[in-house]
Amino acid sequence: MKQTVAPFPRQLALYCAVTFAGVVAAAAALIVAQGPPAAISLLLLGGLAVFGIHHGVVVPGKRLSFSPNVMVLMAAVVVFDHDRTAAGAVLVGLASGLFLPALGRRTWGWMLLNGATWGCGAAAAALTYAALRPATSSALPLALIALLVPATAFIVGNETLVLLSYVVEGGRRFREIVVELTPHLASQLPFALLGFLLGRLYLSLGPTVMVLIIVPILIAREMFAAYLRVKDSHDETVGMLIHALEAKDRYTSGHSERVADYARYIGEELNFMPARLERLRFAALMHDIGKLVVPNELLNKPGRLTPDEFARVRVHEKVSVQMLSHIDFLRPIAAASHSDNTRFDPDDLDHPIEPYIVMIADAYDAMTSTRAYRKALPQDVAFKELRDKAGIQFHPACVEALINAVEKRGEKHGDGFESDTEFDDAPVVGLGSAGLGDLLHHDGSAERARGTGTAPAPAPEASTSSTSS
Repeated sequence: MKQTVAPFPRQLALYCAVTFAGVVAAAAALIVAQGPPAAISLLLLGGLAVFGIHHGVVVPGKRLSFSPNVMVLMAAVVVFDHDRTAAGAVLVGLASGLFLPALGRRTWGWMLLNGATWGCGAAAAALTYAALRPATSSALPLALIALLVPATAFIVGNETLVLLSYVVEGGRRFREIVVELTPHLASQLPFALLGFLLGRLYLSLGPTVMVLIIVPILIAREMFAAYLRVKDSHDETVGMLIHALEAKDRYTSGHSERVADYARYIGEELNFMPARLERLRFAALMHDIGKLVVPNELLNKPGRLTPDEFARVRVHEKVSVQMLSHIDFLRPIAAASHSDNTRFDPDDLDHPIEPYIVMIADAYDAMTSTRAYRKALPQDVAFKELRDKAGIQFHPACVEALINAVEKRGEKHGDGFESDTEFDDAPVVGLGSAGLGDLLHHDGSAERARGTGTAPAPAPEASTSSTSS
């Protein structure tokens, strides 16, 4: 993937100038205190750093790129520590900011920011490595354990400046930024340890071993690029299915995207790791995909559904499970599409929590959005309904997680806060205002259908669970 450079945000100009000047001053202070680094090693490792930064991979849609340069930086830490000068590692870090495509008039600020972040990480690693010199110079198994400390110091020093740059730029929630950066941090640790080993080889075999670093740099780049290609293909598959759903019924598509957002809110409140959040997002987006086989006149019927029509609508759950089960990367989340797996069971301690999350997100959006048969309910009514059914129909912790997340974000949903609706002529009170309602028997008596609700209705509504779509 070719790296492109976005315009540099003006609000980061002062921050970058200060941080870059600070790292340069730190390098100068280390040179004065410990002496200058060896010129040959500095040229070789600095050149490799520039090579590495030009072979990074941009993460699509994010202001992040993956660069295997951490190997070069950690090798520099080991090499220059041998001469008892940490300045060399810091200077190699500053060289990592020399990304030539960023030399444009509106993009050169990225060079300062990247140089500062890499230099700061290198300084933290070099000073930590020097402090742990006896342990890091011991036999290899113990040394590898000790090397985790300077490797972590590098990651913390590097990513702290990146995190602060997002904060200074503004417009992003702190927790959202941390969740985005976490996989980036984890991916660097193995390469940091490999860099330490390459640094030891440099000291044992001489500068010619630097050629060996080029190979893992290119391999690491290709591995990450392959991962991104697979991820892109997954996103394209999901996007294609969502587009098909949107072409059939625009409301259902928008509903699925909102459910995915609410499910993510809950997952973040429950401290899900990024990979688990991604699976949860897919589950939420795909939970209604079976509606592709349900006629539109049934999905958006403003009046009552007959028992036969209701049964036809419920078929979409089985179809969703079947469709997702035949797509390899979606198979693990297929069960989240069936209501048998979403209704809370306090006695089933081994039940995965993801289906419960999707159900609550689904129910909340169903209540706070206008349907063919009912206007959106006020947000406080939706919150009350979720809490009233917590422990019976909904997972209590997931209910509180969603409410806390929405309130913390200051978001307002439901009546009076919808930006767009497909059903402007929907009644204020309708069959879907509470729950599934009641199935009408031939003798005229009503029996409560599976699900819950606060107001009876003489026949099942067009939705398929008490407060969900």
